[in-house]
Amino acid sequence: MQTNLADFIKNTREGDEAEAILRACVHCGFCTATCPTYQLLGDELDGPRGRIYLIKQVLEGAPVTQKTQTHLDRCLTCRNCESTCPSGVQYGRLADIGRKVVEQRVQRPLAERVKRYVLKEALPRRWLFEPALAMGRLFKPVLSPALQDKLPPAAAAGRRPARSHARRMLVLEGCVQPGMAPNINAATARVLDALGVQLVAARKAGCCGALRYHLNEQEGGLDDMRRNIDAWWPYVAGDAAPVEAIVMTASGCGVTVKEYGHLLAHDPAYAEKARRVSALTRDLSEVMPEFEAELAQRMRGRIAERVAFHPPCTLQHGQQIRGKVEGVLRAVGVEVVLCADSHLCCGSAGTYSMLQPELSMQLRERKLENLAATGAKKIVSANIGCLTHLQSGTETPVQHWIELIDQALGKLA
Repeated sequence: MQTNLADFIKNTREGDEAEAILRACVHCGFCTATCPTYQLLGDELDGPRGRIYLIKQVLEGAPVTQKTQTHLDRCLTCRNCESTCPSGVQYGRLADIGRKVVEQRVQRPLAERVKRYVLKEALPRRWLFEPALAMGRLFKPVLSPALQDKLPPAAAAGRRPARSHARRMLVLEGCVQPGMAPNINAATARVLDALGVQLVAARKAGCCGALRYHLNEQEGGLDDMRRNIDAWWPYVAGDAAPVEAIVMTASGCGVTVKEYGHLLAHDPAYAEKARRVSALTRDLSEVMPEFEAELAQRMRGRIAERVAFHPPCTLQHGQQIRGKVEGVLRAVGVEVVLCADSHLCCGSAGTYSMLQPELSMQLRERKLENLAATGAKKIVSANIGCLTHLQSGTETPVQHWIELIDQALGKLA
């Protein structure tokens, strides 16, 4: 795709990156066929190819309108189009660049600005989010149905192992996951402890940076990334034995931390540290296959359960990880099934369900119908957003896949 960038972005870091991405696109339209919002709306501008044209026009200096902003806002950034694209177009990065420019040029209505401000200030900060979550649960009966939909019941974390092991891995506690589903990381720690690995958390690490970055406060998101790197660095390169990996139990965080090296490549103080952190980062599903044989021997097929696995977009498209969760679960005797259109987004997509509720609910209902059609009595996934979003629309239990293994190990103990 031939481009002629405007002076405001030509020969800049982001401009060079955007130009390379645009030039890779051959506008074949394969991406359109797998785009969830195009399937719902049938509008070319609500598919990747149309949005690429919109971003191209913006970067070439065309007037930026609220209509442009609306079409870019409707994108889930699920990156399904990247999995489909035969030319390797990095649409997610282009969308971030285009949205940042549009955000600077088009002022949103006041109510929308307030909502986005609250989301990007409250969600990444546990000291704000967790008290707000507790208050929401307390007053849930008087809240609007839309807000009630976002409030999962309180859940116990369960015990954390106290043993030390020679093998150590770091875990990111995250921002919303400890309040909404505290048992996920506790279950991960218990499973790894049983396998001879100590899971440790850096006290000052917090939000991975994705929330603010994808709400167009990109500098704030980068600051969150720098804070995490500072918190992790003593474990990565300190005097004590370095950790083997930085384990992500939420695939949405994992896909972001794996991009630290790219996102901070321009920062001389953090570029090399960010590269090392990204290289150490592993989704939990990348860590567990090492222990498949041991788990299978311990359990001997005692989990006689049929579960439906919903692979998050951040796992299958963002990180290009497929089949690993299913492999681990099958190794321990679980019958795992994928639903029809398992490649499509459930509609959670970070803050998308709060900013685009109508489209989000349509996608959730489609996903739940397909999951129900599998006949499975339990749904498992690998990202906190997907888990809470799906659970809010069904009575079928929805949990993180590692909790399934933890429960089985607990019964055998």
